[in-house]
Amino acid sequence: MNRIVFPFFLFFMLFSCKDNKEVQQEKTTDTVDTTVVEKVTPVDEPVSEDADFKNDFDILLATSYRTWENKNPAASLTKSWTDLYEKNGKFYLGKADFKLESGYDECAGDSTKIINSNTKTLLFMDLPELKSGEIKSLKIDKNKIWPKEKITFAFNGVEYFLRAEGEVLASEKVINDGGKEEIFQNVKNYKLYISTKSTPEKLLLQEASFNDTFVELLFVGDIDGDGKLDFIFGANRDYEEERVILFLSSKASPENSVKKVAEIAIQFDC
Repeated sequence: MNRIVFPFFLFFMLFSCKDNKEVQQEKTTDTVDTTVVEKVTPVDEPVSEDADFKNDFDILLATSYRTWENKNPAASLTKSWTDLYEKNGKFYLGKADFKLESGYDECAGDSTKIINSNTKTLLFMDLPELKSGEIKSLKIDKNKIWPKEKITFAFNGVEYFLRAEGEVLASEKVINDGGKEEIFQNVKNYKLYISTKSTPEKLLLQEASFNDTFVELLFVGDIDGDGKLDFIFGANRDYEEERVILFLSSKASPENSVKKVAEIAIQFDC
């Protein structure tokens, strides 16, 4: 994350004083609300067990991939894959439209393959049964859900709640990629929960620590066309990693709002 840092550190007690503050986000037909909340007792049953997790199907990003043991993830991408892309503030599904370019990684000392997409790709999915065309999505006014915060999404008459827990170690002012000043926090033992009024709260994702990164909400909308919300998160654990996680509602069991169906993590450390 490119940012200009103006460091200052606050004691955690200063943040707990803000527990009752409520921030209202801009509302449309489908709405997003943000609230700072007190801790509640969750159902600590994860949507998926990361240790045993296997992708339901493969996903890729439009980026560079290192070759390892003569294998490269980018080589699996074909024109039959589905491209989730953004155009003029709206999201669409279509067939993958790309070119592969060969390169060389000085840090890894090995060759690379670069996926150059002809669209503004958010995610490639090996899920050809998805219908092409514009999909419904919600505007994301706040893409980071810090500990003690709760966001509400209203979609097709259903309210979805995302609530975060964790320990804030420090805080600092930064300039984000959009050129705006915001507060960035150093968090450990982070947990993010999801629920609706008809489904119990479940652990969506968790991270023990971050190295100059944090979980970011990249997409909220109906990818699979079932009238329910799907989510895409950026969950980089280190500044030299790009990691994306996809949750779909159509793959979830009745007691869950969504299911974790795919994850990709790309390392670019030296």
